[in-house]
Amino acid sequence: MFFSFRGTAYNGWQVQPGKHTVQGVLAKALGTVLGEQVAITGAGRTDTGVHAAFFCAHFDSARNDLDGDGQIFYNLNSILPPDIAVSKIARVKPDANARFDALSRTYQYTITTVKDPFVTDTAWLLYWKLDIGLLNAASAILLNHNDFTSFSRLHGGNKTNFCKVSYARWDEEPGRLVFTITADRFLRNMVRAIVGTLIPVGRGKLSLQQFGGILAGRDRGLAGQSAPAHGLSLTGIEYPGTLFI
Repeated sequence: MFFSFRGTAYNGWQVQPGKHTVQGVLAKALGTVLGEQVAITGAGRTDTGVHAAFFCAHFDSARNDLDGDGQIFYNLNSILPPDIAVSKIARVKPDANARFDALSRTYQYTITTVKDPFVTDTAWLLYWKLDIGLLNAASAILLNHNDFTSFSRLHGGNKTNFCKVSYARWDEEPGRLVFTITADRFLRNMVRAIVGTLIPVGRGKLSLQQFGGILAGRDRGLAGQSAPAHGLSLTGIEYPGTLFI
């Protein structure tokens, strides 16, 4: 199942006792529509306030009328709140896993340089002048490293802090800057920590050599503060085509 959500009102994706989560709302809605209790496994975790323009989850059901945009699809979107929208339900092989079968994920972090009430919940307002050339030079350094301990949440419980970043670039648009990053996997808080450390580079307060040293140091205490959650959105997940039936 493919869907999107605005994370402003949620304590992240994953179900937590006493918390309002995307997974909890979606599982309840799906169970109501299907008339059966449904366990949903998502493609990963998102922190409180983080959005997803593209997300995927899998679930098991004995029904054979779930594909496409039929009545089940319509009913599900009808009872879901306005900030969650299902775009597609597709049949996959029995052993398919939304989390572990993902080949890569892509995130975007948006900074707005002008006060705009229509992007208050989806972009970080910064008035500082940022040098996009320096931002991209520092972002290119990410592709030459695979240990991202310096950008990992402390005590995050990761089995490994190794990730392969294949794309990292800033693009300037009217009134905003957008950072896009793709990797085979991401650590908790990784993108927000990277953005928060790149901002001083763009301001000329942290050199490229110093940024590289932070990566090489493998110490979260060397990096900057994490950027606010509301500017971050998961925008893409790549899966092998062989998963689908």
